[in-house]
Amino acid sequence: MISTELVDLSRWQFALTSMYHFIFVPLTLGLSFMLVVMEACYVVTGKEVYKDMTKFWGKLFGVNFALGVATGITMEFQFGTNWAYYSHYVGDIFGAPLAIEGLMAFFLESTFIGLFFFGWKRLKKSTHLIVTIFMALGSNLSALWILIANAWMQYPIGSEFNFETMRMEMTNFFDVILSPWAQAKFGHTISAGYMTGALFVLAISAWYMLKGRDLEFAKRSFRVAAAFGLVVSVFTIHLGDESGYLVAKDQPAKMAAMEAAWETAPAPAPMTVFGFPDEENQITRANVEIPWLFGIIATRSLDTPIPGIKDLIEQNTKRIENGIVAMQTLSSLRKDPTNTELRNRFEQVKDDLGYGMLLRKYTDDPSRATPEMISQAAQDTIPGVNIMFWSFRAMVGCGIALLLIFAFSLYYSAKDLIVSRRWLLKASFFALPLPWIACELGWMVAEYGRQPWSIYEILPVHLSTSTLSVASVTGSLIGFVLLYSALLVVEMWLMVKLVKTGPSFLGTGRYFFEQNRMSDKE
Repeated sequence: MISTELVDLSRWQFALTSMYHFIFVPLTLGLSFMLVVMEACYVVTGKEVYKDMTKFWGKLFGVNFALGVATGITMEFQFGTNWAYYSHYVGDIFGAPLAIEGLMAFFLESTFIGLFFFGWKRLKKSTHLIVTIFMALGSNLSALWILIANAWMQYPIGSEFNFETMRMEMTNFFDVILSPWAQAKFGHTISAGYMTGALFVLAISAWYMLKGRDLEFAKRSFRVAAAFGLVVSVFTIHLGDESGYLVAKDQPAKMAAMEAAWETAPAPAPMTVFGFPDEENQITRANVEIPWLFGIIATRSLDTPIPGIKDLIEQNTKRIENGIVAMQTLSSLRKDPTNTELRNRFEQVKDDLGYGMLLRKYTDDPSRATPEMISQAAQDTIPGVNIMFWSFRAMVGCGIALLLIFAFSLYYSAKDLIVSRRWLLKASFFALPLPWIACELGWMVAEYGRQPWSIYEILPVHLSTSTLSVASVTGSLIGFVLLYSALLVVEMWLMVKLVKTGPSFLGTGRYFFEQNRMSDKE
């Protein structure tokens, strides 16, 4: 039997490192293209304030990028240390985009970051702008290849199981990289990162205006962030809608959990705006619904039903039973690989092989699984409803709040009234955590919603771990918590120090602390 404690600890460790890493990723993505916009304004207008903006926000970008790299490297090592069977089973497919990311995107990004910081006095204005563009492209290409790998975990296309090697093997590389899941996940993730970068600049600029500091610098930064943020907010919502459509089509259990849809409602299904899911009794209490909306958004039609949790459990029970047959047939085929009849029989049931593997959580021999074990494994195919239900709604709520903040900010900034709208400046500043909360909740919905699979319908999580001791994983988990906590303190200290100093650290003589020092001398 597989140690449930070991699996849970390994999951906690990877969840901790990945969610900590994603504190830095969206800000890196967002600031990278905002720097392009700011420097383009400098090249076109020749105004020094835009150059100062690029240098100042670029400094914050650099600190954030360094921590993102440090935390991202440990994640990839965990596939070999904590998830060795996962790496063995799907490494031929999953490893390819990660290798390309390291060889192409990361080196591109790192090279041009160096040129960005040290090339101001050595490169022409237009040449330095090209450097900044390539730096931003490198950041986004890194995200692209990582998200392609993650999208394959959600929708394992372009591969098939080889019974001779007992591994998943790639059949079409272009199917993997051009997967609709990869496109939707990349678009939605980077646009959410752009929102994060925009809100970061907006909030800090608002703080400067509230303090009456560096007003010209802050007003221009605020205006760029508001315009950029409003545009990408619209794209984020649209691409989130596209992701939801794919979930409804390819991962019905995740969608049912997000909506706490216990029963299969007549098409088009209503959307539950608010309610209190009761998982024990499989009912949502005090629910507020909008008729038809769920069906229209999730299926793009008026007549396509969306299966509820109870029907999905029943369907998955049958797939688990077929999976038992698939495992028995596979065992026989391994002993007699030239038997054509066994091959044909396995081809008929191999799509349910992963469902049979779910029983390995409860018994070493799935062929002897009891009805109770099969029933429990079928229940496992539905992720936790309360976590999914509330995570999704909190994420959407944060997104709507950010959209409104960007819209009001752009309007009053364009009217040159923003300094007098202190309520909006305060709202912008206190909204600073919202994009990070939305991003982390988005990953919660995506990854927790894939449970109990590490590769959707292919490989269960409880079969993916390494053969480590509970003590070793516990020790490394504690080590990561202590190390990452220390790194976070250092990063926050550096960022706060730079923000408090503001553009005065550029040494141009045009900003708050420099002017105060000059006044004191006079």
